[in-house]
Amino acid sequence: MNLSQVDFGRLYREQMQLTPREREPEYWDRRAPAMSDGEFTSTYVRQFIDRMDLTDCKTLLDVGCGPGTISLTVAERLEHVYGLDYCPGMLAAFVQNARLRGLTGATPILRGWNDDWADVPMCDVAVASRSTAVPDLEAAILKLESKARRRVYLSYPADGRLGGDDIREVIGRTSQSLPDYLCVIGILHHLGVYPTLTYLPAKSRFADCSGLASFCAKVIEVLGDVTLDEVARLRTYFDTHRDAIVRESMRWALFSWEPRPPATER
Repeated sequence: MNLSQVDFGRLYREQMQLTPREREPEYWDRRAPAMSDGEFTSTYVRQFIDRMDLTDCKTLLDVGCGPGTISLTVAERLEHVYGLDYCPGMLAAFVQNARLRGLTGATPILRGWNDDWADVPMCDVAVASRSTAVPDLEAAILKLESKARRRVYLSYPADGRLGGDDIREVIGRTSQSLPDYLCVIGILHHLGVYPTLTYLPAKSRFADCSGLASFCAKVIEVLGDVTLDEVARLRTYFDTHRDAIVRESMRWALFSWEPRPPATER
């Protein structure tokens, strides 16, 4: 098979139809305080920022910004940052965190990937950090790139698995991982993009669980309510795999590239 004939965008969309991932805004709003407390100093964030080139850049658009972990951390090196998110609670945390840091050049934008971005400002840098589990990644990439003058940064789980997929299987729920990051490479290749690719190791969602109670609480946070039978299965799994759960890690693929000129100029 000639790889140039493979429609990776279609393959991605088809697998995502089997992988319901999109959360209601209320789910992320509940997580905003905890993410503000811990994510700014995480290894993932430090590594992501270390790999960003902000030379000659003044503005940044952070799509799926959450509480501002990427954009607000680099804001002092720029003139203005914009945090775009579809969750009002996350944007409230973004504003609060900017205020706590004494930042005046930080603007929240309430939008989602599928909304109209006509009034979203063009920026030197466009970032999508851990916010690309979307139904149509090819469309999202085009949208993100259209708002960048100099550089684009996008992260995606390297093996298509987010913490929680294995747990679904343990308790007997249907589990389908995200499309592999090779799909992202295929989509970018089809678009004529030659990205730089690096990998960012990170702790899993369950790595900090100190006991069964915190483990079950994290499972409920990720998967929703569990039944008594599922709790019994979780107890057995935690008792026999505790060391592995605590040591578990994951890896993010970080893609970066210089945006192509608009189609009318190509």
